[in-house]
Amino acid sequence: MKAVVLGVSGLTGRAVAAELAVHGWQVVGTGRDAGRFPAALAERGVGFVRSDRTSRAELAAVLGPGADLVVDCVCYTGAQARDLVEHAPGIGSAVVLSSKAVYVDDHGRGSNTDEPPDFGGPVTETRATLPPDWSGDYDSREGYGGNKVAAEQVLLDSGWPVSVLRPSRIHGVGGARPREWFVVRRVLDGRTRVPLAHGGRTANHPNAAVNLARLVRTCAEHPGTRVLNAADPDTPTAAEVVTAVAAACGAALEPVGLPDEVPGGGNPWSTWPPYLLDTAAARALGWQPVGTYAEVVRLETDWLTGLEPVARDALDADPYFAGSFDYAAEDALLADLGRR
Repeated sequence: MKAVVLGVSGLTGRAVAAELAVHGWQVVGTGRDAGRFPAALAERGVGFVRSDRTSRAELAAVLGPGADLVVDCVCYTGAQARDLVEHAPGIGSAVVLSSKAVYVDDHGRGSNTDEPPDFGGPVTETRATLPPDWSGDYDSREGYGGNKVAAEQVLLDSGWPVSVLRPSRIHGVGGARPREWFVVRRVLDGRTRVPLAHGGRTANHPNAAVNLARLVRTCAEHPGTRVLNAADPDTPTAAEVVTAVAAACGAALEPVGLPDEVPGGGNPWSTWPPYLLDTAAARALGWQPVGTYAEVVRLETDWLTGLEPVARDALDADPYFAGSFDYAAEDALLADLGRR
């Protein structure tokens, strides 16, 4: 069986290609830069074709010969979804990544609104979504979710057996902005405590790339038209994430929960109220995750602790982590907390 993975060099694509190859699929992956294609995939027999997903001609060259399965990790707009659907007659089924950013609560709030959403519990696939945005301007906070909704509508209305997956925050080897660096950096620096907002009870559902890849394979083995949430089988709080990541590094890092009224303690999982996904539908299809967050995060921590100094410096300089390692301010906050 032949599978084509569009966007194979990214965090999700490489995990999907590996999962399919290990289970007997003949896999070809695409990307714009052959230099980013992981050597480990080549060693597993995964082929690579240089192709720009945004070029209709290059997409046609890849999909024209046909395939049993296409996994699209880089479909962001309604127009891109239409480009994919054009090739449906020669493709058995598809799995396309959307995002949990499509969801809105009863007040229209979502992942990218100024005020955080409050869903009152884990979000199911029947939850309301943003209105579709057909502008194609997806690379913005305002446009991302709506453009994903537009892509979903094109795919689900096509009559093609396509599984639309709505992943939560993806983590794993090769991520461009690995949130776990927030903890790993502290371990490398010898820190022993970290203050966390809202008592460390905050949460934003993690989703291991290997668990997501397992769900992709499950969908491939049971073709159909559906929408599924994708997230890890457990729902760790920020405090539990910190503990798990530090333990995977062979260290102990004490989470110090701050009272709700005390400012500070921000972290990559400080979403409040917690934002969690219900994955019962994925399980009903037969999805069996590789492991819980704590069980699989070691794959990522091994990668992060093995980074060369230049790569570590690049992460530190990323605006995403701005202010994350101000240890003087952190120590002052902890000292003040101790005097309360």
